Amino acid sequence: MNNNAPAVPLLLTNLSGDVQHRVLSLAQLREHGVPAGRVAARCRPGGPWQQLLPGVYVLHTGTPTSEERLRAVLLYAVRPSAEGAKEVPAQTGPQSARRPSESRASTAPPYSGVMITGLAALALHGFSSTPSLPSLTHINVLVPRTRRLRSTGCARIIRAHALPWSEQIEGVPVAPVGRAVADAVAELSDADSVVGLLTETVRGGHCEPAALVRELNQSGLLVRPHVVDAVDALLAEGRSLAEGRLYEMVRTYGLPAPVWNVDLRLPGGPHLGGADAYWPEQAVAVELDTRAQRQGGRKGEWPDDDAQWSATVRKREHLERLGITVVHLTPRKLRESLEQQATVVRTALTAADGRDPAARVVVLPR
Repeated sequence: MNNNAPAVPLLLTNLSGDVQHRVLSLAQLREHGVPAGRVAARCRPGGPWQQLLPGVYVLHTGTPTSEERLRAVLLYAVRPSAEGAKEVPAQTGPQSARRPSESRASTAPPYSGVMITGLAALALHGFSSTPSLPSLTHINVLVPRTRRLRSTGCARIIRAHALPWSEQIEGVPVAPVGRAVADAVAELSDADSVVGLLTETVRGGHCEPAALVRELNQSGLLVRPHVVDAVDALLAEGRSLAEGRLYEMVRTYGLPAPVWNVDLRLPGGPHLGGADAYWPEQAVAVELDTRAQRQGGRKGEWPDDDAQWSATVRKREHLERLGITVVHLTPRKLRESLEQQATVVRTALTAADGRDPAARVVVLPR
């Protein structure tokens, strides 16, 4: 057969409106009846196709679109490895987010075990502080650590010991915000860019500060001074925002005025812990759960989350043995359901009338 003959199957000749068919792997082209030799011939100079990545082809000339580049990177990452490495499926399930505009077609291509991460993922999540998809010179793709792939062209390979739950955005598997931010920060050396990215992550409600700090810590980024400085500023701002919502809750829903930001001690005894709000007559304390705060130590040292939680539980149990009710509120709860949290606090205050009197404690400004 002459390679110049127009023998390309009709299925591939008029699909310019469908990105899933404008970008195909060599294996997919073979399934459509196009042999490797004909693929190579059509990608020669002056030919109608182009090879964007090894084993991945765009069925037109000209600059590929952002959607085509995303699909090409995913196809490159999922294509069968020459070494026969076993694929590890990406986790998807109830945690996966679905946006109203997301494609629900059952014919969506299987991108098992890989997902877009880093700046490209954040652009898909709708971040405004990140470059647009067309301006990115490369696209990060998260793969299992066992995959023997190399970064090439517009595809940059990021390996993970355990893949997170992916989210589907417009039919594209995308890493959750926390992981995507960590992979993006790993590429940023400019402190202002890191601050801007972390600030939008928290202010925009994309990710809680504690979860974000865990991702950065697990990625080994909290040894970089500019990242540590950005996180310190972020956590201080996050606590300030949460405190502001706590003040708003008390004022808006007519709760009795508490004393704010106090330390509790037994008379002549040890320190019992702090409270962000305390009602002495009802012996009710509210504590904001911001466990990611760094409690001293050398720069870059961050407390273990489990250890912090254990200390929080011990503190609560100690106060409750003294007859003090402790209400834990998270920044997310205050942001998403302020009225419901006011009801929780009001219930605790009302229930105080039916409890035995609490132990006397000394309340000091914090």
